[in-house]
Amino acid sequence: MEQNRSASWYLSQHKKMASAIAALQPQKPGVVDAYVISIGLDSDSVFARESAEAAKVLARRYGATGKTLYMSAGADDQATGPPQGSPSNLATAIAAVASKMDAQEDVLILYATTHGDPVSGLAYRDKMDGAGMIAPQRLSALLDDAGIKRRMVVLSACYSGIFIPLLTNDQTVIVTAASSQRTSFGCAPGNDWTFFGDALVNNALRKPQKFDAAVAEAAQLISSWEGMLKLTPSRPQVFIGDNARIWLDVLEQKMPKTPSPKVGRPSISSD
Repeated sequence: MEQNRSASWYLSQHKKMASAIAALQPQKPGVVDAYVISIGLDSDSVFARESAEAAKVLARRYGATGKTLYMSAGADDQATGPPQGSPSNLATAIAAVASKMDAQEDVLILYATTHGDPVSGLAYRDKMDGAGMIAPQRLSALLDDAGIKRRMVVLSACYSGIFIPLLTNDQTVIVTAASSQRTSFGCAPGNDWTFFGDALVNNALRKPQKFDAAVAEAAQLISSWEGMLKLTPSRPQVFIGDNARIWLDVLEQKMPKTPSPKVGRPSISSD
């Protein structure tokens, strides 16, 4: 639901999305190309910072420069800046990527960061102007209807484990910040990272190590931070489909041989 939006805001969204989609490079036949969508669905600044940097890290790691869409809630009606991180723009982005990629060989990497709900899923909020939810059924339908079976879905939100049962297939990789019954941590507006984003994106995925090792490192970091603060463990979840290794191993070969430098303040420093 959008309210109190001006006509110029809607026009700016149309132009920003059209420009971002037009800039997407086509896939290369015979090559496993990765396309990245990174979205901050809440206007609290921590989610904008995390989704922006996640777009860069994932694009670098998986060779998706020129094949990345970044959106963030809180977009204004100016001509520059990312499109709004909203459910409708996410749907448009998924359809746009599907139209560029070869579903038989290419991969979508979707990173979403926001607050989460144990029943409704991912929350969309832009102050008093935008509100909504993306339920597991909805995200599953968007991906399936677009024909995107090869996908890595990374969800940085409380209770994000509720998405696993509906998103799994033998070609899917899913990583969530928490189980279906637990909160995750570090989402204060003034933070540069959530715990999950800091551990997985800002630390583990920047390094030239295999995906499994990166996920294990992130889980260990999160556990140690939660232990230091005596927090109830968030229990991040990971699922790798039986045939997902086929494309994951190919994409991992594109990893840069050197790590990229971490940015922002460590999430643990603010909690």
